[in-house]
Amino acid sequence: MIWSPLPSSLLFQRNFFVPRSISFHKYCKIQHTIHMARSALEEMTEFGAFIRTASTFRNLISRNKASQFPAESGRYHLYVSYACPWASRCLAYLKLKGLDNVISYTAVKPIWERTKETDEHYGWVFPASSTEEPAAEPDSLNGVRSIRELYELASSNYSGKYTVPVLWDKKLQTIVNNESAEIIRMLNTEFNDIAENADLDLCPSHLQPLIDEVNEWVYDAINNGVYKCGFAKKQGPYDEAVVKLYEALDKCEEILSRQRYICGNVLTEADVRLFVTLIRFDEVYAVHFKCNKKLLREYPNLFNYTKDIYQTNGMSSTVNMEHIKKHYYGSHPSINPYGIIPIGSNTDFSAPHDRARFAP
Repeated sequence: MIWSPLPSSLLFQRNFFVPRSISFHKYCKIQHTIHMARSALEEMTEFGAFIRTASTFRNLISRNKASQFPAESGRYHLYVSYACPWASRCLAYLKLKGLDNVISYTAVKPIWERTKETDEHYGWVFPASSTEEPAAEPDSLNGVRSIRELYELASSNYSGKYTVPVLWDKKLQTIVNNESAEIIRMLNTEFNDIAENADLDLCPSHLQPLIDEVNEWVYDAINNGVYKCGFAKKQGPYDEAVVKLYEALDKCEEILSRQRYICGNVLTEADVRLFVTLIRFDEVYAVHFKCNKKLLREYPNLFNYTKDIYQTNGMSSTVNMEHIKKHYYGSHPSINPYGIIPIGSNTDFSAPHDRARFAP
């Protein structure tokens, strides 16, 4: 059974920016007049603020053998982009949990391209050959040219965004889930019978309330906050987002001055979710998204923390800075019309850090 997309009026209630001067009546009217976006560049309000729609395929894989989507070796495939932070955190879980031999994965090309000749949609596409783009591969599983075609295979009437990650079921030929927050929770627990690092629990029950709390403000102000800065089309939404962003970064810096990780002295889900934004910060968000009040490398604790996580158990293999830079500077012509890639700092995240000073 394929999960049906939600009505667009429901999908737009998450992370919706409404200026304080707007009445609730007008807010409701705005929600009903916005059309479903097909890419992140279209997720805008008439007030020039970026919004993010909710994911639509929300089935869950279970360790229960009788479930519709049981955890089985070789059954599932993860489609990712090295450029996308949401997809990268799922790939990070494959590496951290030792699931990359159980769940196969394919990476798309970094720069959006036209997905069909019949319309103007640009999105994630696969290379024609394994030599066309380093680290990207053709879709040998379904033989499609784009992520869009995967969604159309899974649901003939799908009308939402064609996003990564995509967790695909090879047996039922459908998308199980495209919400990264849910995918990483499944990868953390449901495949432990076949995971190489089954003992690693990135969301232990005694820390889950704290992890959920940290995830909430980190997502709103940092993970999604950089996008609210970068895609803002008016000064007001940008000003509000950038203030929240740097307040949250300052908060992280203070927390990390007294403990190794964001929820204590053990690596958790919250660290992986924060890391994927931090690793991109100086190279793309500071420049491309106008998050230039302060660079990551100007925060001693955050900078060393990012190096610490980068050097953890396969995490470095999930970071492809060439793909990251190519995507952001090459896929948003409304922000960077000539597609020029700045030289960047080329920071060495494999350099020594000072985080081991905290007790394990």
